[in-house]
Amino acid sequence: MNTLVHGAISAKDDTASATATGTEVKVIKAIKPKAEKKPRSFRPFFLSVLPPFFGIGMLILIWEIIALKNATFPSPWVTLQEAIKVFSDPFYQKGPNDQGIGWNIYASLKRVAVGFGLAAAVGIPLGFLIGRFKFLSGMFNPIISLLKPVSPLAWLPIGLLVFKSAHPAAIWSIFICSIWPMIINTAIGVQRVPQDYMNVARVLNLSEWKIITRILLPSVLPYMLTGVRLAIGTAWLVIVAAEMLTGGVGIGFWVWDEWNNLNVPHIIIAIVVIGLVGLILEQILVAIARAFTYEDVGT
Repeated sequence: MNTLVHGAISAKDDTASATATGTEVKVIKAIKPKAEKKPRSFRPFFLSVLPPFFGIGMLILIWEIIALKNATFPSPWVTLQEAIKVFSDPFYQKGPNDQGIGWNIYASLKRVAVGFGLAAAVGIPLGFLIGRFKFLSGMFNPIISLLKPVSPLAWLPIGLLVFKSAHPAAIWSIFICSIWPMIINTAIGVQRVPQDYMNVARVLNLSEWKIITRILLPSVLPYMLTGVRLAIGTAWLVIVAAEMLTGGVGIGFWVWDEWNNLNVPHIIIAIVVIGLVGLILEQILVAIARAFTYEDVGT
């Protein structure tokens, strides 16, 4: 009987203890402070948006001050009104020398594509060979050092003399100015491939084709894409100047033709368009570089 009573009392105490423990847990949970939510910060947004906004605003302000000081210089508002008219029908055609700005941009981009493509087809393989073989490096280095500093427009008369036409002469100027960054950057990339990689290739008795495709190309790709980015920027600069001299259809010729007509707002519009197209080309190549390399290519 005493055992039963003692057991009942013990069970009762255990139940009371469990109940007390549960109460303590509930109390602890009740008084546990909730995690405070950090206030949402708009600092990154402002840091990314405000600096360009203020930069463009400062440029427009300086532009407006110049327009106020010089009556012949168009104000931002006048230029904007002209831009609306120009881009309301960018692809009109009223003759071989009177076409919309859209056709002129297209003609310039087409010349750049042809000249730049030819430069890539020649320059990148040549850069691999120069970086790979010391004999070729010694043979081509003096030629590159001699011709690289020459202004691309200095080659334009040679192109006119050889091709007897303005269109291929402009493409030739783009080709000759675009090829040097591709050759030099590709050759430097090949020369900086770690020697351990080449030793492994020699031990495995890899063919020259496998060395290029399996070892050199992945290692050289960041250097090669840097050369391509430099070349496209130079090519877009050169085509504008070349078209001013050769005439025909193109954004450079459009600028020169508007100057002959004393249409300054259209010249400013062309400057903005040239900058935007160059920026777009640059960003496309940056995106390609980021897609094929692990390095931070930047802008």
